[in-house]
Amino acid sequence: MKKKIGISLCLISALILTVTGCGKKAELDDNKTAVSLKGIKITATDYYNEIKTSNISKLVDMIDHQLFDEKYKADDEENQAVKEQIDQLKESYSDETTFQSVIQQYFGVNSEEELEDMLHLEYKRNKAVEEFVADNLTDKEIEDYYDENIIGDIKASHILITPDVDSDATEEEQEKAEEKAKKQAEKIIKRLDEGEDFAELAKEYSDDEATAKNGGDLDYFNTDDMDENFMEAVKKLKNDEYTKEPVKTQYGYHIILKVDQKEKPKLKEVKDTIKETLANNKLNNNSTLHYETLMDIREENNIKWNDDELEKQYNDFMDQLIKAASSSTTN
Repeated sequence: MKKKIGISLCLISALILTVTGCGKKAELDDNKTAVSLKGIKITATDYYNEIKTSNISKLVDMIDHQLFDEKYKADDEENQAVKEQIDQLKESYSDETTFQSVIQQYFGVNSEEELEDMLHLEYKRNKAVEEFVADNLTDKEIEDYYDENIIGDIKASHILITPDVDSDATEEEQEKAEEKAKKQAEKIIKRLDEGEDFAELAKEYSDDEATAKNGGDLDYFNTDDMDENFMEAVKKLKNDEYTKEPVKTQYGYHIILKVDQKEKPKLKEVKDTIKETLANNKLNNNSTLHYETLMDIREENNIKWNDDELEKQYNDFMDQLIKAASSSTTN
């Protein structure tokens, strides 16, 4: 697992920082003219004061570019992810004029190059957030997940009975097909109870063509490889024991024979995978955690505001993002 970010943050080095009145305010040299016409001049400070409240998102992007561009250099995986997103947009809006209009309206960018830059930054932000959340998990969280969820690879065979029903069947027809499949699976279990060979029954009756010819052999697998109901059933079995009731999954009804189970891997061997899984679970279950974590990362990198108005704009901007993320999951 990657380490925490440990660089210091420099906000905008071009600003000449002063403190005026009762609050801090960043200013440029008023003698520096940004633009002039007919004896009228607009100073760099005038321009800065005008844009600072309306472009806070641009400033946040500048901050995060400083934080993440060097640490997370673009690799093939990142480049491919960005390319796929742009290709999907172009496929949806194949007309160039429409495409340009969409990226301006929904992404706030004026060109494909700007969109690409934005997507690269979002990719890096996601990476940083996942890493930060993973690195701040407690030992107890990791150990509990290990105890409750990590198992050794299991080898099993199965006989699958799939309900014979068309996709346009009525609800009543589906129920009848389900019941017929379940009863057939129960009859096969009775034959197993009477001593018939599991492999031979799998070859004769299993609707899983890929495994039926091998007597239903599924080889070794683990939690992420199988349907949840299937895994819960097979974990309860002893070696050479089969399920006494059909196990229902999205594929139909299974009779499962457990053949073998390997030893559980050591915690140190799967710790990184556990941290990644737990971090993703936390982010998926908490819609605001992404933005809250980005704020934590910036704080950890000693973000300092030398302009009170900018700090207020930043906090308001992040509050808006957090509220929007929260409302999107409740609507």
